Amino acid sequence: MSISTAISVDRVSRVVGYKIKKGVFGGGETPNLPMRIAVLGQGNSANEATYDETPFEFTDARAVGKKYGYGSMLHLIARILRPPSGNLLGGIVTEVYPQKAPTMSSPSIKMLDVTLGGANPTANTTHKVVIGGRDSVDGESYAFSVLATDDADGIKQRIVDSVNGVLGSPVTAAIESGGEISFTTKWNGLNTVDFDIRIDVGSNDAGVIYAVGTATDGTGTPEILDSLIAFGEKWNTIVINPYGEEVFDVLEQFNGVPDPDVPTGRYDPIVFKPFVALFGNKDNKAVDVTTITDAKARQDQVTNVLCPAPNTEAFVFEAAANMAVTTALITHNTPHLGNGGRSYPDMPIPLNSNIGEFASYSVRDQLAKKGSSTVTLENGKYTVQDFITTYHPDGEYPPKFRKVRDLAIDWNISFGWMIIMKRDILDKALVADDVPLRVDNVVSPKDAKQLAYSYILQKAAQALIIDPDFSQESVEVGVNASVPNRLDVKFRYKRSSTADIVSTDVEVDFAFSL
Repeated sequence: MSISTAISVDRVSRVVGYKIKKGVFGGGETPNLPMRIAVLGQGNSANEATYDETPFEFTDARAVGKKYGYGSMLHLIARILRPPSGNLLGGIVTEVYPQKAPTMSSPSIKMLDVTLGGANPTANTTHKVVIGGRDSVDGESYAFSVLATDDADGIKQRIVDSVNGVLGSPVTAAIESGGEISFTTKWNGLNTVDFDIRIDVGSNDAGVIYAVGTATDGTGTPEILDSLIAFGEKWNTIVINPYGEEVFDVLEQFNGVPDPDVPTGRYDPIVFKPFVALFGNKDNKAVDVTTITDAKARQDQVTNVLCPAPNTEAFVFEAAANMAVTTALITHNTPHLGNGGRSYPDMPIPLNSNIGEFASYSVRDQLAKKGSSTVTLENGKYTVQDFITTYHPDGEYPPKFRKVRDLAIDWNISFGWMIIMKRDILDKALVADDVPLRVDNVVSPKDAKQLAYSYILQKAAQALIIDPDFSQESVEVGVNASVPNRLDVKFRYKRSSTADIVSTDVEVDFAFSL
């Protein structure tokens, strides 16, 4: 066996040679698992004829707006993930997996009436339409003028013009035959109901009376299974679910569970590309939240993650997009850390800053124990306290797969070890330990054990696991007694933790002598 092959061994005449080739160096540092965000959702009804359900990768929310419609649920999610200013996600892949509205679905419609206390407004002023907690979208305002010479019809028309003049508005406005203004969502579906319409009059109502009238809730939820199947070999780690409970079962069945005996779905050992699916929620009472997360069917599941925005006026799926932003880049670059203390970057908070029972630590503790993420309100932003799946089976404490951060560690351990198996072990000739060799591309059980030892030290150095001695002592490697071309490897590890709870006792007394 020649150390160098730049000059072939059959050459005899005097010469020097140099050759460069691609190298793959066994035992080297493995990268972190790259985060990928898959966005489920619909385009606007007006755009459905122009797009199919092929996945679409985007780096700019405007591309999503152009393809699926500005103000669509897909665009509303994309503008949070990829805002016009600021790169919140760096090089993380964001990809749309679009659906179309089911047959016989409908939009949500909310009505507003405008009347005057007198013949005309009492002053010139400016009022604002607030849609889903926002009085503007990406710099375009819903503000409209009120003039002392106006009648009610003139004000109504300015409201309609102000809404329809904002490209990213999720609704269109029109004056109906009865004189009320209708606000109709740009897409059909059950998830269109979670937004509010109001008028901000500032400090001067100018004698104009705005009354929110009747609402007609949208209907219909698309099928998402084909979109999930389209994941294929891509490891989408975070899925944004804008349909909430309507698709829980499909997501859970497709993703599967890390059952130690029979792992299923994306946790199947041959596949092993699991994800968490984030859905938004605006409930402010523990009983309403736990009705979802503490349901018996959810307690053994590791897929769905409630992203709270208690009492928000916005669409709840915007909370899921915000939560994704708080965690994706951290998990991508520093998977040993969690997203506790991170704030939602773009989520309207309640008008009165009241987040209900989430303000109580005892309630948040109860919610976390029953499978719900939690937030507080700090400096005018929803701030993450707990980021957890619905997993909390009876009798298991602490629940092994409760925290999303802990799942991400498991995924990272898998991702790195898969690289080593494919790079340094798979397809190599199996040989006995300590046998002198004259050929390349061989591996012995001792070699594989050393690879595991090195990998364990690497993950400990990255603070993903602790007690590397324990892990190294647990390593078992051997050629399978029944299948001679099979190398079996087994090891254990202890995940690291984050300091989510810090408890300090102090004692104090007077100084009785100096």
